Amino acid sequence: MDVLFVTSVAVVVADPPRSRRLYLDALGLPLEGEGDGYYSSEHVAGTKHFGVWPLAEAAEACFGAPTWPTDRVVPQASIEFEVEDAAAVAAAGDELQRAGYALVHPARTEPWGQTVTRLLTEDGLIVGISYAPVLHEDRD
Repeated sequence: MDVLFVTSVAVVVADPPRSRRLYLDALGLPLEGEGDGYYSSEHVAGTKHFGVWPLAEAAEACFGAPTWPTDRVVPQASIEFEVEDAAAVAAAGDELQRAGYALVHPARTEPWGQTVTRLLTEDGLIVGISYAPVLHEDRD
């Protein structure tokens, strides 16, 4: 998986070693730190979007209904990692599934043109792998 830049900056996790499996191993982000403490990086390009996402809209985006499922942890944040193109979103979803992560939904194109796949961590974080054409216009 080739992550081009990050949409958000930090997450709070209940089990850092388990969570680092996702961010370090599966996503391959260049995080540095010590032991079970804070891991960070200044080598992932900066934030492209910050939003305040109502839970009802997150539920609609993830599950197609305005109510968050009672059998799922309620998310505390959302972070999206941008990849090169729409095909890379589907490939990243496949890679995450092979690494043992359950997707909330497979790659799909939203009405505004963004292609995204998402998973929900046990810590209540929505993790998206996305391609938003508008964020690549200056790159062409």
